[in-house]
Amino acid sequence: MSAQAAARRRRPRALTLVLGVAVAAAVVVPAAPASAAVPGLVRIAVTSASNSNDFRSVTATCPVGKVLTGTGYELNGATGEAVVDDLRPNGGPAVAPTAVTVGAYEAEAFAGNWSLTAFAICANPVAGLVRVSASSASNSNDFRSVTATCPVGKVLTGTGHELNGIMGEGVVDDFRPNGCPAVAPTAVTVGAYEADAFAGNWSATAYAICASPLAGLVRTSAVSPSDSNDFHSVTAACPLGKVLTGAGYELNGIMGEGVVDDFRPNGGPAAAPAAVTSGAYEEDVFTGNWTNTAYAICATA
Repeated sequence: MSAQAAARRRRPRALTLVLGVAVAAAVVVPAAPASAAVPGLVRIAVTSASNSNDFRSVTATCPVGKVLTGTGYELNGATGEAVVDDLRPNGGPAVAPTAVTVGAYEAEAFAGNWSLTAFAICANPVAGLVRVSASSASNSNDFRSVTATCPVGKVLTGTGHELNGIMGEGVVDDFRPNGCPAVAPTAVTVGAYEADAFAGNWSATAYAICASPLAGLVRTSAVSPSDSNDFHSVTAACPLGKVLTGAGYELNGIMGEGVVDDFRPNGGPAAAPAAVTSGAYEEDVFTGNWTNTAYAICATA
């Protein structure tokens, strides 16, 4: 057989191989969809009785099989005359939280009826979820600040606080997660003032709800106008495609004369929260300008 004939006989096989490679190259494996960082996220609300008692406490518990990633509360009917003393997630350094207890006192004598709502942000089990805490010194100073930091390698999903020994005479002015729109939070700082002169010793506790790293976790914020109005409300929303795991707030310029009345995540028993509203009143008449900042802790939906 001549070389030219041999080449003609080999050509169909070579063409078949080329076509096979082309077909294989055309088979594209679809990319796997991004998985939710906190599947099953919902918001649970429980409200106390409405009456004129000086103190009330209410606990919001996650549905069976879910864990607590964040907290919130709302005072109804008191309009700055009541303060939240406790916003306490359960759990511990080796136990995932599943509930939050909120306790509130009248800051001044208040004859009207009022109630308290506790909000629990809950999700299907989250890897590494724990609750850690840090407490300030106990003394009679007017102001104290304390920071609870997540264990190394964990991130902050939610927050809590507790004032000990002051029973309605102290207000939380700062409840500030760290982080930013491009950095996951890892700690929360609680700053508290005496609302009125108080001679006894008292302390503040910060609670951090922490988990193994979550996809897309960031902290966003929104600030109210700076003015001398009696009430300031502001909402911080998660970026598109993210959901709210927890939140915080900060009052600037009022130094113990303001009370956060609403610290309310949106959502519901069948809807994932995606924003938080912070509403604050002047506790006493205050002529200076002040602002209210809401912080949203958000992860991939």
